[in-house]
Amino acid sequence: MPALPSWLTEPLWEQFVALLSERPEFHPDHPLGCHRRRISDRIIFDKLLQLLRFGCSYEAIADTTCLATTIRSRRDEWIRLSALAQLKQIALDSYDRIVGLVLNQIAVDGSITKAPGGGEVAGRSPVDRGKQGLKRSGMTDGYGIPLGRVLAGANRHDSPLLAPTLDRLDDLGPLPDDITVHLDAGYDSDKTRTLLSERGLHGCIAHKGDKAPIQASRRWHVERTHAWQNAFYRLARWYERRTTVIDAFFDLADTIITVRSLIRQAWTTHLWGERPNRRP
Repeated sequence: MPALPSWLTEPLWEQFVALLSERPEFHPDHPLGCHRRRISDRIIFDKLLQLLRFGCSYEAIADTTCLATTIRSRRDEWIRLSALAQLKQIALDSYDRIVGLVLNQIAVDGSITKAPGGGEVAGRSPVDRGKQGLKRSGMTDGYGIPLGRVLAGANRHDSPLLAPTLDRLDDLGPLPDDITVHLDAGYDSDKTRTLLSERGLHGCIAHKGDKAPIQASRRWHVERTHAWQNAFYRLARWYERRTTVIDAFFDLADTIITVRSLIRQAWTTHLWGERPNRRP
């Protein structure tokens, strides 16, 4: 069963393989030249998509095409090359060029997920009886395209994570002069307003004690993006322990979200050879 439809996986793979260097089928230093062939990068890429989508273990997804250790080692190789981070940036640049990022409206919010295996950025979850959990402070544009994140333990408050999350704006290049940041009542403090003022940003912050639907404004975009990310079961329940691996899976999920939104929005305005028959 494919993890994603072909109209989404094929453009992802074609761009990803262009980031990888050429590797010989057999290792050139082997004295006999008769050891096993190198497993195809496409097989490993498809396995990573299945891991991300279904949230299963490496051993469960391994089969006759490759072993679990091969998936892990190739994953680490791609992390060292920053291939998944580059893929995410290419997708973001393409979306900005074709559709356009709504950077004058930014939304930031935190989301807590389970982390039964603990790890470098896990902490006691205040919403899960003190069990291990992971918090991500995510930032999106005005439509909901993920722009960046900060990982922390589930016991961390959202407010101290705002500054490092907004630092991700520096990676986006030229920004509009007038930017509004939409935040929920957890950020309602003078410290937050001072932080936004120092950065030249406007704040639309919900007030504590007021009903959320009345003052939701445009903050719901980031909450919808958290729901999109949690639809990838590996992001909703973490067993990975290293921060670099968690970030890599988030980069892959954000790339899928961005490309899917790009295809959906460009479907009515652009024509291309492999355009889906129906709007995604």
